[in-house]
Amino acid sequence: MPVLTRDEAQTRAQLLDVQRYEIALDLTTGEETFDSRTVITFTAAADGDTFVELKPAHLRSVTLDGSPLDPAGLEDNRLALRGLSAGEHELRVDAAMRYSRTGEGMHRFTDPSDGEAYVYTQLFMEDVQRVFAAFDQPDLKSVFALTVTAPKGWTVLANGVTEHLGEGRWQAAPTPPLSTYLVAVAAGPWHSVRTEHRGLPFGIHCRRSLAPYLDADAEELLDITRACFDRYHEKFAEPYPFDSYDQAFVPEFNAGAMENPGLVTFRDEYVFRSAVTDTQRQTRAMVVAHEMAHMWFGDLVTLKWWDDIWLNESFAEYMGYQTLTEATRFSDTWVDFGVARKSWGYDADQRPSTHPVAPDPDAVPDTASAMLNFDGISYAKGASALRQLVAWLGEKDFLAGINTHFARHRFANATLADFIDNLASATDRDVHGWAQAWLRTTGVDTFTPSVAHSGREWTLTLERDGSRPHRVAVGVYDRDLSDGRGLVLRERYETDVPQRDAVARDGGRPALIVPNDQDLTYAKIRLDEVSQETVLASLSGVPDALTRAVLWNALRDMVRDGDLTPGAYLQAARAHLPAESDLAVVSGVLTFAGTVVAGRYTPQDGRNGALATLDALCQDVIRRTEDGSQPGLRLIAVRALIDAATQPEPLATWLSQGAVPGGPELDPELRWRVLARLAVLGATDEDAIDAELRRDPSATGREGAARCRAALPDVDAKRRAWEAMFGSDELSNYLFTATAQGFWQPEQEALVRPYVARYFEDSVALAARRGPAMAEAAGRYAFPLFAVDEETLRLGERCLEGADVLPALRRRLADQLDDLERALRVRRKAEQE
Repeated sequence: MPVLTRDEAQTRAQLLDVQRYEIALDLTTGEETFDSRTVITFTAAADGDTFVELKPAHLRSVTLDGSPLDPAGLEDNRLALRGLSAGEHELRVDAAMRYSRTGEGMHRFTDPSDGEAYVYTQLFMEDVQRVFAAFDQPDLKSVFALTVTAPKGWTVLANGVTEHLGEGRWQAAPTPPLSTYLVAVAAGPWHSVRTEHRGLPFGIHCRRSLAPYLDADAEELLDITRACFDRYHEKFAEPYPFDSYDQAFVPEFNAGAMENPGLVTFRDEYVFRSAVTDTQRQTRAMVVAHEMAHMWFGDLVTLKWWDDIWLNESFAEYMGYQTLTEATRFSDTWVDFGVARKSWGYDADQRPSTHPVAPDPDAVPDTASAMLNFDGISYAKGASALRQLVAWLGEKDFLAGINTHFARHRFANATLADFIDNLASATDRDVHGWAQAWLRTTGVDTFTPSVAHSGREWTLTLERDGSRPHRVAVGVYDRDLSDGRGLVLRERYETDVPQRDAVARDGGRPALIVPNDQDLTYAKIRLDEVSQETVLASLSGVPDALTRAVLWNALRDMVRDGDLTPGAYLQAARAHLPAESDLAVVSGVLTFAGTVVAGRYTPQDGRNGALATLDALCQDVIRRTEDGSQPGLRLIAVRALIDAATQPEPLATWLSQGAVPGGPELDPELRWRVLARLAVLGATDEDAIDAELRRDPSATGREGAARCRAALPDVDAKRRAWEAMFGSDELSNYLFTATAQGFWQPEQEALVRPYVARYFEDSVALAARRGPAMAEAAGRYAFPLFAVDEETLRLGERCLEGADVLPALRRRLADQLDDLERALRVRRKAEQE
């Protein structure tokens, strides 16, 4: 399938003005295909040729201005429109389209709990053509009028308010001008909770089998939605630009959510079936806030071409965290950002595949290359850059520039240059210079402090390895004399990096100096010798959670760079996490310690020792939480303890008794987690997995069973799992992912080693057959992470030399191999010390 190039899009945009789409979808024609009829009204500015995109199962008919076109003219999903004359035209297309099982186009899902079917669209980038004929590029905005024929008992949701006309026929209110990729439909026997706010209909929707769980959280979700909606209206002069606000939690969704105007779609794992921590609730709330920000930045004002995707995502990411902090009970969201999101950006920015936050347009020549930029750079680094911009510019001027941007480009398209010009119009500062330094460069700056002291005076110099200007806070801490491990803040002051002059202070040499305290900029930090000793001995005594997050990130970076051994990191976690109160910090540190430090940076012969350290750490946290006062902290520790187990007990006893002594009870999530670990350890079998699936016959239960079966240390189990993933195209995106997650286990190295070489052949073939979404899943989840050795690196590099690797898989493999090289370097350096 050819991809749309930037040059083709520019040529088509100069030729066409698209006024209206009338789309009729019939979802009653069977489980494999649906009918799609499209009427496009458009104007050509001059005589010329162009094309419309369409990927049908069967193209029945096409007419242009009443004259039939030969359906055989459809080639590589493009239908040529030759000999257009200047003036108005009408194109009619009638086709049968395929449902998807990969989360692209029109995805169809049958709920194993009750047999009910649901469909929804995900039309991002180039998947509109899987649902209806379109001039599919973001700068050809148009009005969309939609009708849908659905089975009896179904409800149809769309971008605008929908009305049931009878006999299964639904009509959506015509939209304002939208980009094609933002059109949305979700249909099925939804369970809905509806309300009104500020005169607009609001709704939240999920599968019927999830109804009790949505109802339990409905008020929380609606309260957050209302609070963010009101806060955005305080920030933005432009009112919410659509006629309703629906949020649909849909099955087997590839992303976290999608910002379709008036109909945001979320992965339905956010409808919690099992116990979750408050940090997980905060994450869900942040996604709500993030997607709502897109209603203005992305939907009202849309990028012109995909090189500016960061404008959508960075803005929504920054606004999501900031607005949640201001408007809801989740007032510490930047801690979670620092621990869970920022590291995503740091990691991505240190790989060969890094790119500027705002790449040069020539670096994004087509939609395939654009898809690769949905990464930690466009989200986490971009949001960090905007947070630094606000610190440097001031929020008042920042919002003034944003509101100018909305006013000038409402229901239209804009570029980076437009955005920067609008920000510059609100301030005397050199925003263009800032943008050049921050948005057009790659890599992570590093701050290294140099401290000189004499008697009661000391001087700090912050040296910068990098090129960007920074405005940062520096935290100065003394030991708390009343508590041997505690620290107290002496002062926090702001400074510029690079500094014009060293900053002199009195009061004696501090115990700890923290560059980038409060995490206002995007940079790695190193600690002076005294501060590093203080951190390793007293990190849990730092009084502020955001400062602790900055310091944990510094230790994380030091491990990745080979400046701190994996064992020293685990010992720091062992010493300080049992006293940590912030759930995001505990979760983030345990995740890195378990998956990366113990899972990849520690050699196989040291893995059990690393897991034993994690086990002891988790046991300490569990003992600390025996009084029931911190259920979220206890839940995090129990999960990590399960994952670190090297023996079947006490997991097998917990599973049989249905609870951890002292709590929590084993809900479905914990039962499947325990069973998966028992499978890895060879302490369960197919019969037990089948019994658990009968107990929990839900979609997540089916995924849990697939994960457990693939994890069994059995030759036939591995063969069947591999065949399901790579020898057949029957698995949906979620079942593929679950199977892949179970397959590779460090404890089963001898059993799975023969599949390492096969992976690099079979993943290429899978990606070619099943497309970008499955290529991404194969590269992310099915890669043999356990195999940290030169042979795996050699096989991967040879694979990348091939010309037939799909771009989505090529990017993911390149990143995996870079991480593999880093793991090898960390291991070698640790062995030398």
